[in-house]
Amino acid sequence: MAEILRRTFERAVKLLAAKPRSVAEVRERLLKGRGADQEVVETVISRLREYGYLNDERFAFSYASYKVKQKPVGRRRLERDLKFKKVDSKVANEALELVYAETSEEQLIDQAIAKRLRIRGRPKNRMEARSLFDHLLRQGFPFELVSDKVRSLADFTDDADVR
Repeated sequence: MAEILRRTFERAVKLLAAKPRSVAEVRERLLKGRGADQEVVETVISRLREYGYLNDERFAFSYASYKVKQKPVGRRRLERDLKFKKVDSKVANEALELVYAETSEEQLIDQAIAKRLRIRGRPKNRMEARSLFDHLLRQGFPFELVSDKVRSLADFTDDADVR
């Protein structure tokens, strides 16, 4: 039993050394390993929490703030990413509140639009505006905000070339 516990703990430390993970991700990965049963995995997880290696609150906040600094993304996108990382929704929401208190979605969407305009220029017709609109929605920004921003950019009146 002690040998299985030691091996499982070492495996968990290696998993966390490779990249930060949520408690649920570590639990899932450890349970797939040889010889590790539920009791051993829970013991290892509680020890990792004691040592401060596993902390979902810190993981969710650092993951979300890193993603926002790396590339402007909306709250919905980060919610989905944290759910995929198996972070509890309450913990994820608290982390997102902190991240978006630092930098608002309005600022982030402005950054995303500026980047897109540098690459592709202002939308010249409805198709290009629609492409920008879809891009911003995929980045997780709220529909109303995307709609307002794209509408303010699209100042073309002649749509004969779109048909």
